[in-house]
Parts: sequence; C-alpha cells; structure tokens
Amino acid sequence: MLSSNIKSGIKKLWDKFWSGGISNPLTAIEQISYLLFMRRLDEVDLNNIKKAEFSGEKYQSVFEGPFQVPNINEDVDKETLRWSHFKQMEGGEMLAHVQVKVFPFIKQLNGGESAFGRHMRDAVFIIPKPSLLVESINLIDNIYLEIEKESESGQTFQDTQGDMYELLLSEIATAGKNGQFRTPRHIIQMMVEMVNPRLGEIVCDPACGTGGFLLGAYQHILTQYTSEARRFTDENGFVKGTFGDKLTNEKLWIQLKEKTFFGYDFDNTMVRVGLMNLILHGISQPNIDLVDTLSKKYNEDSRYDVILANPPFKGSIDKGDINEGFGLSTTKTELLFINRIINSLKMGGRSAVIVPDGVLFGSSKAHKQARELLIDECELQGVISMPGGVFKPYAGVSTAVLIFVKGGQTERVWFYDMEADGYSLDDKRDKVDRNDIPDILKSWSVREKVKEDDRKAKYFFVPVDEIKDNGYDLSINRYKEILYEEIEYDLPNNIIDDIREIGKRKTSLLNELENMLT
Repeated sequence: MLSSNIKSGIKKLWDKFWSGGISNPLTAIEQISYLLFMRRLDEVDLNNIKKAEFSGEKYQSVFEGPFQVPNINEDVDKETLRWSHFKQMEGGEMLAHVQVKVFPFIKQLNGGESAFGRHMRDAVFIIPKPSLLVESINLIDNIYLEIEKESESGQTFQDTQGDMYELLLSEIATAGKNGQFRTPRHIIQMMVEMVNPRLGEIVCDPACGTGGFLLGAYQHILTQYTSEARRFTDENGFVKGTFGDKLTNEKLWIQLKEKTFFGYDFDNTMVRVGLMNLILHGISQPNIDLVDTLSKKYNEDSRYDVILANPPFKGSIDKGDINEGFGLSTTKTELLFINRIINSLKMGGRSAVIVPDGVLFGSSKAHKQARELLIDECELQGVISMPGGVFKPYAGVSTAVLIFVKGGQTERVWFYDMEADGYSLDDKRDKVDRNDIPDILKSWSVREKVKEDDRKAKYFFVPVDEIKDNGYDLSINRYKEILYEEIEYDLPNNIIDDIREIGKRKTSLLNELENMLT
C-alpha cells in the first residue's frame, strides 16, 4: 500500500502537467511514463554494474560507448544520457538535451524490432517548457525516495513502483471512445484467482489497454513461487508475493518474462503505456502489439491457454473489416470479442471476461448466438453479476464476469449475485466494509462439493436444460428467487382512528399553550 507521501507526490505531478499545458490524461500518462522509464533505466543499470563488480560477472552497461544522434549526425557519450547526469543541467539545456538526445536513445532500446522498439518509433516527447521538465524530474526523484523507504520496511521495490504506476493510471478518469476504461485492480485479481494461470501457460488479453490483466496474471504466478515469509496481504485482502525466490531455473524466468504474456490493442497510445507498465513491473521483454483483434489482420487462433479481458463495450466495427473466422453476424464489439476469445483459446483453454449485462439477456439473433457459443461449444462454468458502480467514475453500466473453458460440456452454470466489492458504488469509490469478493473466491473453490441449491442464496447452480428452455438467458434475475418479507399493516379504520387521536392531542396541547400565555 502506498504511503500518503507517495500519493501526494503523484497528485502534485498530475497538477504540474495540467498547469503546464498537458491536460489530456492519456497524453500526460504517456509523457510521465517516458520520464519514469528514463529514471528507472539509469537506476537498474547502475545496480547491475555494482552487482557485476561484486560477483565478478561480466555486464555491458546500456550507457557504454557512443550513441549516434539521429538527424544531426553527432556521436555523444551514452553516459551523458543518464537521468543522474541530465537532471543536473539548467532547465533550457536539459529540455533540449532530453528532446534531441535522450529520448531518441531510449526509443531504440531493446532493438528496433522488439515490441518496445517498434511502437516507440513514432513516439514524440512533447513536454513544452523547461520549468515543467525540471519540476517533474524533482517530483519523480522525491517519489522514488519514498518508494525506497517503503521497500526498506518490507514492501518490494518492484511492487511499490507498480502500485505507484497503478495510481498514476487511476487518474485517467474519463472513458475513451469505444468504451475503453481501466478495470479496477481488485476485480482483475478476483478474475485471475478464478482462472488460476500457471507457469508454462500462455496468457493473452485481446484488448489489453494498460496491461492490467497481464500484470495480474504475472503477479499471480510469481506469488505461487514466492516463499511464505516474503508474501504479504495487500489492501484488497489478496495474498501477494513478487520475489519469486522459489523460481530458481533461469530458463523458466526467461519463459515467464518473455514468452508468457501477450496483449493487443488498437490504440497506439495505450500500447505504449501498456509496454511501459509491464517494463516498470519487471517484465523486461513485453509482448504488446498494435492490432485490432476483431479485424481480418489478426488470426491467432487456438494459441492461448488463458485469456483475461474487459473488451470495449458498445463499440462497433466496419462490417468489411470483421474477421472472416467469426460465426456471429453482428458488428457489436461486446459480442464479437466473445467469438474472438473462443477462437483464440486452445482446446481446454480457460477465460474470464467482463461483459455488459445486455450480453446476458439481449434478444437479438446475435446475442442469442453468442450465448449459444458459450454454452454449446464451451463449458460455461460461472456467471458473476456485478453491481453498476464497479466501473465508476468511468461508467455506471451493470456488468458480469463470464468464466468458461473451450470445449467440454456445460451441464450446469454457477451464478453469484455480487452486491458489494469493498468500495462505495458512487463516483468517489471510497473503501467500505461490505465486500463479496472473499466469499466469491471461497465459494468458487468449493462449488463442486456443495449439494444444496438454494436460489434465495447469493450463489446457486442452474441446470443447462433450464437455461436453454429460457432462450439461453444468463441474467441472474431470471433464476434467483427473491425473498419477500411479509409486513402486516393495521386495518384502514384503525389507522384513521389513530390519526383522529393524534389530532385531538394536538388541539389539547395548543389549548394548554394558549392558556399559559394569557
């Protein structure tokens, strides 16, 4: 959990960008990400040099040798491109140095053909004023000093840095076009726990945004390989461990960080932010690409073991661009993504996906076809109905989590009526005591052992034949029995007599008061 000093520093950083002329939240987070990356690159490199000196191992610094600056045909010493070097410059000189030399240098890191290199080619450093750059660098340095203090008290540096970046991202408080918005971290954690990605499996998010689901899966796997003594419970009650000290095979580390997590998005800014997010969390070679996974350009079928997603709601795609492998005749993105996820999973692959409530009961041909795919071609295991405030302040739409396995046979579906997620359901989203998520995870883990089927309870099973008889309707209200508490009222004549008696008493009291005044 972040300290109040770190939270205050992040707020000041946002305020500086706003007053400095960069008011678009996505543009601001992109520019802040570049600065964070510059600082972290310098720090990690210096630490690696010290480790190499101590161990006697060879290490080639990324700041070793000359760098040929593009467009001006000038070689500069890479040492001058370090954060620790240019932060000591005067404002005007610093801004020119970062714009012309440092930023082009970081754009070509990891090689021009890496995901990072490809998507940084067209990136632009647009901090306009020396004063904004100087103030931002000072604030970032202060934030990192606080992070180091927290890491000394037991929290890992990597995890606190990740929390800091998550808080920065949470400031993006307006939904983008096509219904893009961040998924709250505790909802991500719940979904990841339920599908349980494991080391050696390939995890994907076909509409990854800032990469939250990929990070959730990465941290879930790391937790399984972190010793009990190094685990901790976060502010949402989830047990976490980011050391991975029980994972000692170097080949497995490479597989985890370079060949496990794949994300796609059609927004170039989101791709860059997602790449930065994964790198700042320790995934050295992130695989995030710029592509619309609903289009004809994408055909990664039967490839992934686990897919976690919160695809855009209420969007649409040009009919001529829709992937020819889809069986649904619609342009609605919330339905097409169901088709995309099923196609992309390996047989036996698992998925947890967030959908708007309309997907559960919509009466159009395409809505019913999508539900038929989930039930007839997959094993639909669970439907968790979430309250409308979960995605505030971005949107108030009611949503559900679908959990399914490609292939297999649906025999019955587990429904859960989530009424609270640990936060207020208004725009403030303050922490509250009511929270169904621990009960969801506990009940999910033992669901097959439960014989009772009380439809007045928060969770229950529904046989697949009953769902089919109801037109493949997956809304919980179709099956949940509402418990009505019988209230006995007085007879109307008795109520009238009581009103008359009150009137008499009122008149009597007024008479007494009048007598006291005469």
